[in-house]
Amino acid sequence: MSFTKTTESDSKYNHLEKMSISELLQNINNEDKTVAYAVEKAIPQIEKLTEAVVNKLKAGGRLFYIGAGTSGRLGIVDASECPPTFGVSANLVVGLIAGGDTAIRDAVEFAEDSESQGWNDLQKNNISTKDIVIGIAASGTTPYVIGALKKCNENNIVTGCITCNDGSPLALVAKHPIVAVVGPEFVTGSSRMKAGTAQKLILNMISTTTMIQLGRVKGNKMVDMQLSNNKLVDRGVRMLMNELDISIDEAKILLDSHKNVRNAIKHYKNG
Repeated sequence: MSFTKTTESDSKYNHLEKMSISELLQNINNEDKTVAYAVEKAIPQIEKLTEAVVNKLKAGGRLFYIGAGTSGRLGIVDASECPPTFGVSANLVVGLIAGGDTAIRDAVEFAEDSESQGWNDLQKNNISTKDIVIGIAASGTTPYVIGALKKCNENNIVTGCITCNDGSPLALVAKHPIVAVVGPEFVTGSSRMKAGTAQKLILNMISTTTMIQLGRVKGNKMVDMQLSNNKLVDRGVRMLMNELDISIDEAKILLDSHKNVRNAIKHYKNG
């Protein structure tokens, strides 16, 4: 089945090198404004995949993101932010990228072209039917990602995807596809721009909603966040002051004693 790669279509703009800085910035921003609307249209798809993620994680499974290039890096960013933000294990949400950790900073040539390596990387992490795998690829044609999802399907592992081309091979393989059609990029084919922004927005939605459903937020506060720097300690102190109506000194002592906002609140109210 053929399909149109809108992510590779010619930009609506031409002669970019002749534009002023102001014109370039304004035109990029004009294109960026369309991204949230593209994501909005995909909310029903995002809901189905997020529900599947929540069910798997509640049952003791893990969430894997797998991608190449910008898409892979975005998955790793989202996965790496879950432990400090929500206090979960670093093994609960795992990001994998074609080419391995080296590819996080430097492009690894042709790494994304292997149809077998994605599955190999998942197997190294002891993937099982308890887990769920989301393939991320703006084009929807990345062999590394498609091959991994095909093998997951064969092994009864639930699959989803985030892509920006309708009718792509990846969207057809994934059991729970998310397709956010953002259209041509400002710089033709530069899918790190609108497509990357759409993927980041969707990843935010999936992981944040999942963590809330898992009970990792109280009210609207990150009560399980890791207190890994002074900014976060100060935030934790303010949370305790507001939640318990106590002084700053009391809050500091309480937080220092329990090292966690949720535990501090629980101890204070039960004490």
